Amino acid sequence: MGIRHRRAGGHASGGLIMAAALLLAGLGAAAPARALPEGFVDKEDNYLDISEWLIERKGFLPVPIIISEPAIGYGGGLALMFLRNSMRESAEKARESGLMIPPDIWVIAALGTENGTKAAFAGGMASFDEGRWKYRGGIGRAQVNLAFYGIGEGPLGGAGAGGIDYTLDGWMSMQQALRRLGQSNYWLGARWLYLDLDSKLDISGRPDAGLRPDQATRKTSGLGLTLEQDSRDNIFTPSSGWKAALDATFYDPDWGSDTRFQAYRAHVFAYWPLEKSLVLGTRLDGRAARGQVPFYMLPFIDMRGIPAARYQDKNTGVAEAELRWNVTPRWGVVGFMGAGRAWGSQQSFSDASSAVSKGLGLRYLLARRVGLWMGLDYAKGPEDSTVYVTVGNSWR
Repeated sequence: MGIRHRRAGGHASGGLIMAAALLLAGLGAAAPARALPEGFVDKEDNYLDISEWLIERKGFLPVPIIISEPAIGYGGGLALMFLRNSMRESAEKARESGLMIPPDIWVIAALGTENGTKAAFAGGMASFDEGRWKYRGGIGRAQVNLAFYGIGEGPLGGAGAGGIDYTLDGWMSMQQALRRLGQSNYWLGARWLYLDLDSKLDISGRPDAGLRPDQATRKTSGLGLTLEQDSRDNIFTPSSGWKAALDATFYDPDWGSDTRFQAYRAHVFAYWPLEKSLVLGTRLDGRAARGQVPFYMLPFIDMRGIPAARYQDKNTGVAEAELRWNVTPRWGVVGFMGAGRAWGSQQSFSDASSAVSKGLGLRYLLARRVGLWMGLDYAKGPEDSTVYVTVGNSWR
């Protein structure tokens, strides 16, 4: 069983600072104002709430990282964030321009886990030209220890199969710029992804691994395009609207890649308010790769209850649903279930077996004014059960 930290709706926020500790300690129930620091109590119901602190906060901010993806084990780290403007200032700009503009956030961080994985990175997100342009990007150095379970359902694949330990050690960079299309919620963007990784995978005694020499390449450099749409009512824990994206990235020796291949992704996250206290979320997520694809960049099933890179192949598809019931204005429960398939190397989609995951979770409304919920999820997959600390939306 492991615990891993989930980011808030794709936008990391200073609200994580003491939230996990307070929630897990059982301080979600109504607490006397004197028991908590000023600015951490909602005056409307006298409950723990970080809305005021989140909305007004800017400047430097230390943020602890809780991490334990089942594939790499328990761990943690520390991030130092810099918020150039507060949520309140961003909201004021949005009222003037009619466009939602998130705060500019910059971060440097370092982390490590019990299996020897360690990483350090710096990056951020910023908006320009009254919210018509936005930038996302960063650069990092990592040593990641994982296990290779084979491609598809070959000799190493299948539930319960043993993997081959390997290490990815090197530099990574992602740079992306997006332009808003008119006054809409659509964005068109371009990105550059670069990895210079020494992949230490010893398959000398494993002829059943099924890998070609070009699938352990060191450098990958890809240029890509993305089209995004986001009409969610909340970037943290949505209750209505949807977010969708189409991504295509092309890796080629002409711009620094050791091999030539392509990577694609299409996904939709939709949220439906069934009634005032009941929200249904649905997710469809498809990924594909073609060409001389390094083994560590093959698509894998990304879903709660399934370790990262456990099921890989040329194509993956995931369908997932989550139902959230707000039992009280502060407390909620969730139930979720999903299935994913990996196919293309040895089997077609119809012949491949499904990996099913399901679970339950508990939620607490940590920041009422910005709609941020957090809590714990228990997920059971084909091999193991896992506990996650979930902040905001569970889907990325």
